[in-house]
Amino acid sequence: MLVLITAIVLTAAGCSSNGNSTTNKKDDNNVANSNEGKTAENPPATDSNKKMTITAMKFVYGNIPPSDGKGLEMINEKFNIEYKPTLVVQSDYVQKLSAVVASGNIPDIISMEAPDSNFYKWAKQGAFLPLNDFISQYETFKNVPENVLKTFTVDGNIYALPHYFPLTYTSTPMIRKDWLDNLGLQMPTNYEELKQVAIAFTTNDPDKNGQNDTYGIAMSQNINPSMAMGAYWDPGAWYNKDAQGNLIPGIISDARKDVIAWFADLYKAGAITKDFALMNWANTNKEFYSGKAGIFIATPRGMSSEYMSSLIEANPNVQLEMIPPFVAPDGSQGFSSSSGYYKQVMLSAKLKDDPEKVKRILELLDYGRNFYAADQMTQDNKDFDWINGLYGVGYTIEDGVVKKESEEKGLTPAAYFDAIPWAPNDAANGYSKQYKVPLLSELTAKAEKMHAETKHYLNPGSQVFSETRAAKSTDLDKKLFDDQTKMIVGEKPISDWDQMVYEWKNMGGAKIITEINDAVKAASIQGEWK
Repeated sequence: MLVLITAIVLTAAGCSSNGNSTTNKKDDNNVANSNEGKTAENPPATDSNKKMTITAMKFVYGNIPPSDGKGLEMINEKFNIEYKPTLVVQSDYVQKLSAVVASGNIPDIISMEAPDSNFYKWAKQGAFLPLNDFISQYETFKNVPENVLKTFTVDGNIYALPHYFPLTYTSTPMIRKDWLDNLGLQMPTNYEELKQVAIAFTTNDPDKNGQNDTYGIAMSQNINPSMAMGAYWDPGAWYNKDAQGNLIPGIISDARKDVIAWFADLYKAGAITKDFALMNWANTNKEFYSGKAGIFIATPRGMSSEYMSSLIEANPNVQLEMIPPFVAPDGSQGFSSSSGYYKQVMLSAKLKDDPEKVKRILELLDYGRNFYAADQMTQDNKDFDWINGLYGVGYTIEDGVVKKESEEKGLTPAAYFDAIPWAPNDAANGYSKQYKVPLLSELTAKAEKMHAETKHYLNPGSQVFSETRAAKSTDLDKKLFDDQTKMIVGEKPISDWDQMVYEWKNMGGAKIITEINDAVKAASIQGEWK
């Protein structure tokens, strides 16, 4: 879970378009949908001569763009609207949004970072407009997988449009292939082989510099990365079941217990970061990219060229490979998927009596979700050029890489509304082609290929809501991470596992299990492989 959060924090996306009408105009690059021949399944654009005022509330991570920025002017001109967004810094957003909703004066468009307890409460109270009838009417909405839409479904109604995040491109272990070759070792195919490799990386001078300065796995506080070599061992997946047949979170499963015992063996051998319990994520990255450790994690999206360049500078002959998933005791083989989204947008329920305004808003959102392949990210692409504030103003392209101006300058439409493209599939993003460090491009291409050839478990626990989990997960997770860390470093015996789970259940964990299983059954959700 923490790995996924890190991947999310390290990445940000923005996108939209250029043109002079409110329709999804089809340009020479054929990247947007034409409104020609629209039917009930694909409705026509609204009357562009009717100017509308559209209010919105969204959060920003940096400084707030100006209220009269060029990007805002471009939105108003293109969609013939008076767009009035209230932009709030992310740290203050939840509190201010709660106050706005409580007042009853809900903006037309509302953004949230995740479907938390407020989302489900407000949905049940009727604050949001049901979107079921609109999903099939816009191509970018239709691309959202059913399992993702279920996350935003309350009492049969879909109340939010999620923003894209790769479903299958999760962070999974990578290894120094040059170290394997130097020691005459093969790619590990199970945990025992991986343990022996990690120990060999610690004791057998894998970089052949004659010094005892390397070790196996770079790891940080909260046991990150989890080194889950499949959904069976994933601490965040609701894959395993208890004796009563209830799904349980992987972090309390017997599979996780085996991995913690495995970590304990590695810790005794000095094969994982010695002070991992105090190590933050940035310093853990430095452990690997300085050449000290031989095993870490990678993902196609959001990798750092700077980190990779530093590794190459210190180790010119470095070679990296992804470690394929292991075959689990139950015969399964494959990683867990991600939640498949990050951030969401809702419409106010007050819009139910204004269908023309609803259409105009959905056209705006749909336009911002248009996807651009790598070869379509050019100044000649009118839509891509527009959403990024026009070439030479909001962005430039250097050596094929798009360099965007800071959103706080307000030069781009994407600075003012949630314009995140929805890729037709993960592979379409072509992340590996966008890196300019050859080794990084090569590694991420291998990761893309591995995930394309690997099944992924659609986690039922991420598709439903638990009130207790929302309220108590921070404290409950801390309890488990603290106890499991103590087991790894030898301060607590592995034999205390059942007692740890018992205490976790009494703190609220048992209620979470009940709520999740009841919600999964009510929604007819199955944990499935895709």
